[in-house]
Amino acid sequence: MGVLVGLAVRVDSDARHPLRDAAIENYVASGTLARLRKDYARSGPPEGTDYFLKVQDYDAQDWRAHVVTHPVMKLGDVAVVPVTFGSTDKVHVLVFMRLFGGTWKITKVSDTQDYR
Repeated sequence: MGVLVGLAVRVDSDARHPLRDAAIENYVASGTLARLRKDYARSGPPEGTDYFLKVQDYDAQDWRAHVVTHPVMKLGDVAVVPVTFGSTDKVHVLVFMRLFGGTWKITKVSDTQDYR
């Protein structure tokens, strides 16, 4: 998980989007990645927020140093990984993963905010 966050933070800091970096294919399911690339190409990030991090702005240095994964919950062939980013203004997300050819890949990321 830290590798994906590092990739997102590094690439974002370089003024490139992580969806354009081929390395992301190691961490995100191909179907999810194809839909995200199509959505971003058409209208940019949903609600102006990064899909994986669920925020518009963040302290890249703080987030690189403060990524916490919590106990994983398995539901059938899906693993749900709660993740917390940051040390002060913490953001919590749920990362859904599925096993593809022996590698766990992200299929979806949801925030923990109330529905709006």
